[in-house]
Amino acid sequence: MHRSRLAGFIIDCNTDDLDRAAAFWCAALGYARRPSREQADAGYALLDTPPGDLHIEVQKVSHPSRVHIDIESDNVEAEVRRLEKLGAKRVQQVRTWWVMEAPTGQRFCVVRPQREGFAESANSWDED
Repeated sequence: MHRSRLAGFIIDCNTDDLDRAAAFWCAALGYARRPSREQADAGYALLDTPPGDLHIEVQKVSHPSRVHIDIESDNVEAEVRRLEKLGAKRVQQVRTWWVMEAPTGQRFCVVRPQREGFAESANSWDED
């Protein structure tokens, strides 16, 4: 058995100015920018959403701008296999997560747990 749930939204911005893009989205959505000193966050601007809420990030990308979702799971590989059985395809592994493509064409990521209360509110899935 493994668990998963919607983790949050990533606003992909094809821009050379991540700070300006983040300033727009922070003002538009009413959230402050949460500072991060982690090297892995260099291409991201994290919005300071309340504890337990979905996370929102602005990401600098080289592909066209879009919004994608993250699905968090306590077993990324098991969740990816479950989603493949539903018709999704693996696109690329990035560090600890997978970029996937839904049968309808949308890209999304399967990541490790991101938010508080994961075990209490995630969906449970039986392994096949």
